[in-house]
Amino acid sequence: MNIEQHQTHELKRTMKSRHLFMISLGGVIGTGFFLGSGYTINEAGPIGAIIAYLVGGFIMYLTMLCLGELSVAMPVSGSFQTYTTKFIGPATGFAIGWLYWLGWAVTVALEFLAAGQLMQRWFPDSPIWMWCALFASLLFLLNALSAKAFGEAEFWFSSIKVVAIIMFIILGGAAMFGLIDMKDGQEAPFFSNFFSEGLFPNGITALLITMITVNFSFQGTELIGIAAGESENPEKTIPRSIKQTVWRTLVFFVLSVAIVAAMIPMEKAGVVESPFVVVLDSIGVPYAADIMNFIILTALLSVGNSGLYAATRMLYSLSKEGMASKKLGEVNHRGVPMNALLLTLGIALLSLLSSVVAAETVFVWLLSVAGLGAQVGWIAITASQLAFRRKYIRQGGRVEDLKFKTPLYPFLPGLALTLNSVVLISLAFDAEQRMALYCGIPFMLACYAIYHFRIKKNQKLDIQEQEVQLNSDKKMVI
Repeated sequence: MNIEQHQTHELKRTMKSRHLFMISLGGVIGTGFFLGSGYTINEAGPIGAIIAYLVGGFIMYLTMLCLGELSVAMPVSGSFQTYTTKFIGPATGFAIGWLYWLGWAVTVALEFLAAGQLMQRWFPDSPIWMWCALFASLLFLLNALSAKAFGEAEFWFSSIKVVAIIMFIILGGAAMFGLIDMKDGQEAPFFSNFFSEGLFPNGITALLITMITVNFSFQGTELIGIAAGESENPEKTIPRSIKQTVWRTLVFFVLSVAIVAAMIPMEKAGVVESPFVVVLDSIGVPYAADIMNFIILTALLSVGNSGLYAATRMLYSLSKEGMASKKLGEVNHRGVPMNALLLTLGIALLSLLSSVVAAETVFVWLLSVAGLGAQVGWIAITASQLAFRRKYIRQGGRVEDLKFKTPLYPFLPGLALTLNSVVLISLAFDAEQRMALYCGIPFMLACYAIYHFRIKKNQKLDIQEQEVQLNSDKKMVI
């Protein structure tokens, strides 16, 4: 097999730094932010909401530092699934890979459904399934063309969101301080809404519960690691993308939430469709609701696009590790694992069907598993970094030779692992989030059982076949 033929069966390194940065933003800035921030303010209060987003951002920062060291040292498309398999254990890597894949596949379905519902604002008589089919076809084409086509589409999807957030911060900030007139002669609020109900109006418990929700809203930044296997120059692009993603995401989130909290009294923040619409409307921006509807639609398609990519690459990685069918690891001449893409989209559409047929059972269970997948992924990232560094040093590696290092080892990675574990455990104390544990734990246990009773046996047979083939080749040479 010549070099050109071999390359058709591998992923292609075509994505640039700007693609990586926007892919991670695409996964994190979604409806949870545009719609869920009002709920956070209503529950935790203005100051509490800002604290919750700062804490969530801090946990994200620590986790991304760990991911940076791993993905620069080993830029593979499987990212933390591969690291978990290598440094913690193959059974754990198998369980986490399948949980994360299913989580994103279900999330993609949810984005299709929500996008279809948004389109009914402009086309009230149109069926939701038609829009779901249209958006599914669009995202399939973007992912099927090439990794570069996907990255370019995600760059523009995310750019719309980023520009919208920057404009919101500028307009909202100006109205907050009275630099521009508000509609109906309303006075500029300044910081009056921040302290009108006290520091923590619903107590510390409400703040802790909202921290769980907020922490989930930061998830998606780990897509940088999954895209690392297809980036042009991972040693330079990954650290740059991680730094840009962390500080820009944190600034966008905290400033936007602060402005929403200043402009809307907390008792009204949780009962409106989108607090961003209310703020823009109070400033007198024409067609505020339609503008926000378009931005949220873009956010949904962006998250769906990133999710389809992430799930496909995770399935590809599982195949390469011998943890899924070999056919799912096949790559076409454009560098796209087409079988993995088709299966992921198929499962997304099936889970979308369950939102109609078994909405109160199967669909709720799937959504719960989806929420758990990314959190377990973050725990795997931090645990893998600790194990990687320990093994690296034990084998004679020098820390100064690492191109990207997590500072203050083992304190910061240990803190990241602890905080992520606390978030996972705290799900048990939130009635709405508890379902994630009820569904996720049995799923993980089932994955462990499947690995030990089936995958492990198949991997041993594959190794034996390879050894027989190798010995046969040696005899032929002799």
